[in-house]
Amino acid sequence: MLGALLLPLVIGVGVGLLIGHPIYLGVMGVLLGVLAAMAMLVRRAKPATYRRYAGQAGSAEVALQMLPKQWVSSPVIAVTRQRDAVHRALGPGGIVLVGEGEPGRLKALLASEVKKHERVAYGVPVTTVIMGDKAGQIPLAKLADHIRKLPKKLQANQITDVKQRLRALDAVRPQIPLPKGPMPTNPRQVKGARQAMRGR
Repeated sequence: MLGALLLPLVIGVGVGLLIGHPIYLGVMGVLLGVLAAMAMLVRRAKPATYRRYAGQAGSAEVALQMLPKQWVSSPVIAVTRQRDAVHRALGPGGIVLVGEGEPGRLKALLASEVKKHERVAYGVPVTTVIMGDKAGQIPLAKLADHIRKLPKKLQANQITDVKQRLRALDAVRPQIPLPKGPMPTNPRQVKGARQAMRGR
């Protein structure tokens, strides 16, 4: 990050000295250096975040939060007793249902959610993805990019319309007593999460 900050500054001052405008180009170099350092920070922070939450139940939510602002994510719209979960993302690529957990149990859960969404989506494509490291699955670190690269099927006004319809679907769902975000794995954190689920 320090190199990304200093390199544009050095180049700007050097070029400025050659053409007689060191202060002006030096300031421009500082601004470009700050932008480059911030870009480097974001680039390094993403893999670190994925490594931190890898393997935790609910970690797909971390990837969904990395999607561009055109996408609207809804974590844990359905869950089983074994903590298999389905998350949802709505954006230019349509409706994407992300399954997280044991593939055998997820198959029925995802099929049920696809039917529910197709009933209210009126022709909007519903894509299913299973997050994981096995064959045919999408790893956590690649999930956001996989969703973002889906073929564009909805315009901004269509996304807003579908979002309103999905709110009606979610309104009739029973409340899921799960804390927001990836489930903790530390024993003390798990105890605290269970107390939060009981309202204590």
